[in-house]
Amino acid sequence: MRDSLLSIDDFSVVYDVDPPVEAVRNVTLQLRRGEILGLAGESGCGKTTLAYGVQRLLKAPAVISSGSVVFHDASGDDIDINALDPEQMRRFRWDKISMVFQGAMNALNPVATIGSQLEDVFEIHRPDMRRAERREAVIELLEIVKVGAARIRSFPHELSGGMRQRVMIAMALALRPQLMVMDEPTTALDVLVQREILRQISQLRHEFGFSVVFITHDLPLLLEISDRIAIMREGEIIELDTAERIWRDPQHEYTQTLLSSFPRLTGERGVVVR
Repeated sequence: MRDSLLSIDDFSVVYDVDPPVEAVRNVTLQLRRGEILGLAGESGCGKTTLAYGVQRLLKAPAVISSGSVVFHDASGDDIDINALDPEQMRRFRWDKISMVFQGAMNALNPVATIGSQLEDVFEIHRPDMRRAERREAVIELLEIVKVGAARIRSFPHELSGGMRQRVMIAMALALRPQLMVMDEPTTALDVLVQREILRQISQLRHEFGFSVVFITHDLPLLLEISDRIAIMREGEIIELDTAERIWRDPQHEYTQTLLSSFPRLTGERGVVVR
């Protein structure tokens, strides 16, 4: 099996306004099979635009101005994502690549049960499944993400923020994709719940073998969970290396600045000047 799962080459996105805004500029990146790739940078640097562009989720005035995105399927096929027609793209999403969107825990339908929303994924993408099979698959998903089958009839408002986020992860896992893109999946969660979610993502990755692109501005978080980290600034990837090397020997001045902007738990105490 090939090592690469996704090949991004010279990929650019422009917002077609006056004047045009280059949101992503000439990004070239190889995502390895089974790895967690962290994508870090300040707000507005193009992280989410890159993730949306790769999956063709961008809406006007955003335009893919150049580049290619090739998905190296486990079957051995190379899939040119930019060449897929709308119906092919609809089938491709969630089956091959799934996404946990920013603010996803608030994206659940408030008037539908958790079970029915998870069943919708199978009803749309696996129309041959019988209702009993769909319900069994939903129960399995809820158990996998440690929400529990008892919550299958619950409504979103009856779950904590952390549990709603786990449901969104379950939805992204439903079709056993080879790549999961996670855009700020722990935002608005307290530190302990963040820790539980991150631990579970790592465990699920080891269990099912999918790759993860984890997007956040929280570089210390990425240092903890990522195999490699890509640093973005003003639409460009300015540094890409293992998490260990990014931490111990960052090469770019901007990466050094990002690392120094977070307080350390150890070291000499500073003096507060009043």
